[in-house]
Amino acid sequence: MSGFPSDVQPVASVLAEIPLFRVLGESGIENTARAGIARRYRAGQIIIHQGDPGESLYVVLDGLVKVVFTTEHGDEIVLNMLGRGDTFGELALLDNSPRSASIVTVRPAWVFALPRARLLELMREHPGLADEFLRMLGHMVRRLTDQAADLAFLDLGGRLAKLLLQLADKHGQDHGVVDLPGLTQSDLAALIGASRPAVNRALQSLVARNLIAVKGRAITLLDVAALRKRGGL
Repeated sequence: MSGFPSDVQPVASVLAEIPLFRVLGESGIENTARAGIARRYRAGQIIIHQGDPGESLYVVLDGLVKVVFTTEHGDEIVLNMLGRGDTFGELALLDNSPRSASIVTVRPAWVFALPRARLLELMREHPGLADEFLRMLGHMVRRLTDQAADLAFLDLGGRLAKLLLQLADKHGQDHGVVDLPGLTQSDLAALIGASRPAVNRALQSLVARNLIAVKGRAITLLDVAALRKRGGL
């Protein structure tokens, strides 16, 4: 991992893509970029540990990370995948509580950290920022509600089809290829509330129906329309 004062323009260009910061205007975004630190991480590195103090809001400038919750017994559950322009660490900022999950890089990542104190100052200076922060939290609650609904109303194959479509849309390569070296079948299983053997069987079922092709860890979506129907979309 390497840390350095944020290279203002590259950081600001990514922040400008995010509704949360867009309300600050060009000069406000540049000042925000100067107020934080950008760091680069190798694949497989832990950016923050579950239980760490909640001292900063983080923005993924580039790369891919996963949100991992560890139970009291040491079992790990992947809660979400985050890429360019996504934020994390919001909940701990609200009450200054410890981090509720760890963040681990799936592939090399460039991440910006904005101190909590500076974010609160910006909210006082720009009321629109507080509105966007609340909207962002609303999106988070809506996503969790959707995940709960999927567990209740979609079978395993449907949840897997929906997840593959989401991963391909947000993190995939050209031609509908999902190839995330740091994402295992166990991670896929955790994201949809299933066991690894069950996900393996569901993948093979989609392969048999010519909906996807699997080569190593690369998954190619062959029939997007059928997958959308399978995922209830």
